[in-house]
Amino acid sequence: MQFLLALIVVGPLIGAVAALLPAPPGLKGKSPDQAVLRHGVTVTGVILAAAVVLALGFDHDHPSKMQATTDISWIPALDVRIHLGIDGISLPLLVLTALLTFLCALYSYFKMPAGPSPKAFVALILVLESGTLATFAVLDLLLFFLAFEMVLIPMYFLIARWGGEQRTQAAWKFILYTLLGSVVMLLGLLLIGLRAGTFDMVALATDNDPGLSTSVQVIAVLAVGIGLAVKTPMWPLHSWLPDAHTAAPTVGSVLLAGVLLKMGTYGFVRILLPIAPDGMETFAPYLAAFAVVGIIYGSLACLALARPGAKGDLKRLIAYSSVGHMGFVLLGISTMTPTGVNGALFANIAHGLITGLLFFLVGALKDRTGSSDLDTLAKESGAALYGKAPRLGGLLAFGAVASLGLPGLAGFWGEMLALFGAFKPADDLSRPAFLTFMAIAAFGTLLTAAYMLIVVRRVCMGPTAEAEGTPRLADVHGYEFAAWTPLVALTVLAGLWPAALLGLTDPAVQQLLAGGKS
Repeated sequence: MQFLLALIVVGPLIGAVAALLPAPPGLKGKSPDQAVLRHGVTVTGVILAAAVVLALGFDHDHPSKMQATTDISWIPALDVRIHLGIDGISLPLLVLTALLTFLCALYSYFKMPAGPSPKAFVALILVLESGTLATFAVLDLLLFFLAFEMVLIPMYFLIARWGGEQRTQAAWKFILYTLLGSVVMLLGLLLIGLRAGTFDMVALATDNDPGLSTSVQVIAVLAVGIGLAVKTPMWPLHSWLPDAHTAAPTVGSVLLAGVLLKMGTYGFVRILLPIAPDGMETFAPYLAAFAVVGIIYGSLACLALARPGAKGDLKRLIAYSSVGHMGFVLLGISTMTPTGVNGALFANIAHGLITGLLFFLVGALKDRTGSSDLDTLAKESGAALYGKAPRLGGLLAFGAVASLGLPGLAGFWGEMLALFGAFKPADDLSRPAFLTFMAIAAFGTLLTAAYMLIVVRRVCMGPTAEAEGTPRLADVHGYEFAAWTPLVALTVLAGLWPAALLGLTDPAVQQLLAGGKS
């Protein structure tokens, strides 16, 4: 198990180097481009298989215990260690990352985005996967920062070289926002490590007196929280996200929404809640306030984009919906209760599955119609998508109702638990304030339902293709079916059997909030 986790983290890097070789070893194709794309599918498939084996071998009776650990001294003078491990909080995110990256590699094998050589594309995807997996597996603050930053360069190039219109501006905006936030975050992490005398996250979380005064915790939470909030993204630090999603290629949007946004909220749970609880308590009401503003803001922006004549881009609309959905995650974290934090972790996974599926679907629509503009889709494919491409229309409707939180699907449980957490927050937090936040967030769920149903009505419903006398659109292809089916199945499974995920996260969250006490 120890070797398996190390392989999962380092394996994609080795695969990225191999992808840049003259010919990926052991793989042949009809052309060098096909060979390297097949290499990407193979490497990500091996990493996914390893993640599944790791999950099957995980001790589900003790999910709060760090497992498959590696602990090697790296920089003794600073007590920085190569410390890896997983528990019930990080394991689902690790598997989600491996799954989405494999599906993106599989999708790209058949539908490579227009741009430079596939060699660089595959290498960047693999470096991105390695950095994301490392973020969820490392247990040292400085290693966390390095992994957190490792994903920026590959995502920048994926947007700038394989993106659509205005890709250069969007890529620069993405990297400037995240780099500036990361500089502030590094200062906060250094403050914690130097004051406590260690950068080991497990030791800091289980030490009842790590030497961090309340004032130090407040400063650390502010600094680290800004960097994490940019990546989440929390309103008003979100403005890079719609541009990045609109310009990114399909697989870039899937990975950005499905896994990169989770790195910020994971940092709140893994670092700030257990290590700086007094600082989090100080900022929790403000974090909740920003979260509910983001929920309402994201929903109103989506409504504005969804209305006829607004020249709204469907990719941009889904990006703004992420601001609202991640607001529920932040609201759950801000309650500092097991119910709220479990809801946040569940909503993280649900958002990765559902929004990943939605971006795949929008990419397919854009490939078929040449545009993701809602007015164009309503004219070219929409008013009859159920008739022109019934499976594609059905999947889009499924993704929409899952995103709005229909009971029985994955999107429901996380948001409901976050609201329950706000109904009864931690004892030292103001309950009247959080009841107000809960009411505002609940209203946001109605707005979410409104804009998602408008999108379904405009894009999917209307007279059939035959009635309009227009040709049918290509329905779901075999490779699309293979890439999307796991996301649909897991969305249904998580909605019908939430205990499968909550059984992993709850014991780990209970121990984390108790400061590591058994």
